[in-house]
Amino acid sequence: MTFSPTLIVAYLTLFAVVGFATIFGALLLGWFLRARNRTPEKIEVYECGEPPVGSGFVQFDLRFYVVALLFIIFDVEVAFFFPWATVFGKATQLRSPELQMATASAEFDPVQQKLTELGAPDTERVSDIAATADRLVVAAMIDIAVFFVVLMVGFAYVWRRGDLDWVRAVHPVPAERGSPIATE
Repeated sequence: MTFSPTLIVAYLTLFAVVGFATIFGALLLGWFLRARNRTPEKIEVYECGEPPVGSGFVQFDLRFYVVALLFIIFDVEVAFFFPWATVFGKATQLRSPELQMATASAEFDPVQQKLTELGAPDTERVSDIAATADRLVVAAMIDIAVFFVVLMVGFAYVWRRGDLDWVRAVHPVPAERGSPIATE
């Protein structure tokens, strides 16, 4: 069955309309069914099960957001290790002598499967397989080295900027001569 572009657009439009109608219908149904008895206790600000202290409109320190964003940035970078480790692991397995021996004695060819998974060309000779594995290992190591360099440059920039300093040093303003503070 082939899909024409018009049919695909029609399906996407139908999906969007049904999605918006579902959300709008749920909100409208909730508006009709919910209770409307507003008490002072119900309109009070809820703060993690604790009674709120002070106004809810107090300025929040921006350093909390900066630290949270930096954590997310450096934590998400770890997600890039999985594909790299997969490729590096398969490439190093191709160099394994045990795998070469298993290939010679089995009708299922694990080397050819790994080469296919890695997108490497089909090779018949062991020396070609070893050379391909060496190239893949070198490419994976260069890839992760570039990744770490970029990550460390970003980390050094954030550190140099002082965004990792939780308590920033406050330098006192030098007092002018003749002022009461300077005559100590």
